[in-house]
Amino acid sequence: MRVIAEADYHCYHRAGLCHPDWWLPEQGEYAKWARVQRELWEKRQELIERLKPIDLLILNGDAFDGRGEASGGTELLPDHSWKNQILLAEACAIQWGAPAIVMSRGTPYHVGKLDDYEDLLAQHLGATIKDHPFVEVGGVTFDIKHKCGSSSIPHGRGTPIAKERLWNVLWSEREEQPKGDVILRAHVHYFSYVGGPGWVAMTQPALQAAGTKYGGRQCSGTVDWGLVSFDVEGGEFDWSAHLVNLQANKVEVVKL
Repeated sequence: MRVIAEADYHCYHRAGLCHPDWWLPEQGEYAKWARVQRELWEKRQELIERLKPIDLLILNGDAFDGRGEASGGTELLPDHSWKNQILLAEACAIQWGAPAIVMSRGTPYHVGKLDDYEDLLAQHLGATIKDHPFVEVGGVTFDIKHKCGSSSIPHGRGTPIAKERLWNVLWSEREEQPKGDVILRAHVHYFSYVGGPGWVAMTQPALQAAGTKYGGRQCSGTVDWGLVSFDVEGGEFDWSAHLVNLQANKVEVVKL
């Protein structure tokens, strides 16, 4: 069975994943982000064509970007109602044609402080959604949750996800959680993993490109764009990270 794990679409953000029906015009003030939108869509479509058919799609939170209060909505596409954000995320997710979808809920800032708008997306998709879902596929248990701690140093990025694995082990010893073979976390927009015999724990790459005002002004570190695939059979699994170096929003030097 093939499982695809995606996270952090951030639909309706200018650098988020965007279906062609919502693309910005390629001229004027939106030209740069129009190029980003097209590259994200085309690269993901290439991955979809290469990896499908699939049996399960995991959407690990922040399917859309929300109201954008911190920047006054200036990073969002026009007409960014919750309804439109949900419809755009749905149009992105259905590209896989997955017979089953499992979702985790993302961060309230993006997906609703007063209500769980990703629940409406789950209804549209016929998906199962929980705060912290566990799902067994072919004898392999996936432990899925959106938020994970991060690190501001390159050699520290494996530590927060290793902590998540240890907490799962401790919960499972109390028989209050299933013991996960695959620990999936998102939120940090970079790919990192740790593992041992029969298990792996990872932070997933994002499907939003670099391009937020917050990230550009206050954060350091690389952003990883892409997704992760798993092939599961008889209680064992192989996995591959599909990471893409994007060109449309490549930083250019100012020459005087």
